[in-house]
Amino acid sequence: MTSIESILDRQFRRWENEIKERRESADRATPPAKIITISREKGSRGSFLGQIVAGKLRFQLLHRDIIDAVCASSGYYRRLIESLDDHVRSDLSVAVESMIAGQSVDYSDYIEHLHRVMLSMSELGGVVVIGRGGNFILGPNRGFHLRVVAPIDNRIENLCAYRHMSRTEAEKQVHRYDDERRHFAKHVFGRNIDDPHFYDLVVNTALTDIDTLANLVMQAYNAKVSVLSTHHALAHQ
Repeated sequence: MTSIESILDRQFRRWENEIKERRESADRATPPAKIITISREKGSRGSFLGQIVAGKLRFQLLHRDIIDAVCASSGYYRRLIESLDDHVRSDLSVAVESMIAGQSVDYSDYIEHLHRVMLSMSELGGVVVIGRGGNFILGPNRGFHLRVVAPIDNRIENLCAYRHMSRTEAEKQVHRYDDERRHFAKHVFGRNIDDPHFYDLVVNTALTDIDTLANLVMQAYNAKVSVLSTHHALAHQ
């Protein structure tokens, strides 16, 4: 079993157990578990920050490769969708159709699956998702959305220090990955990935240590969860 398969199998079993407990609970107004999405500039140490936050919350960290594996595998995809209640599954189908309808971009099966996977994970929760435009798909009322940035010189130095790259290669990677992520956001979602209005919090890792930023993220995350939980409770009165 590969590392991706191991992570997914463990997370699916966790979701299935939590869903079973939720269905057996008398408190039907209990909101679903939460999700954090992280968009980051290459070399900003956003993945490391996500790892620390996931550890504090006891959430599973899911990178782009894992999200792609769920989208590409009929078995994983079906298992994820079938984990949802029938009415939730129906609501998500309507949500995906409304997102895609009228868009000028050419949506592939992968992009449709990506929307369904992200929305399903927002219902199941308990994950920190790195990349793949989760914040654009979920919007402000589903989950907490973080953007991690740093000046380009700092990002190049980070790649040299932590990925043992030459400065030339690090500079190439920073520009290439930033361009690819901007293109993906623009082509798929019609959005500017650098627009701060699509995030709950934007942090600059240049002059603040990651542990301090992780605590800041936790404070902002807990504050938003409190607001969303209040809205959820009022909607079920």
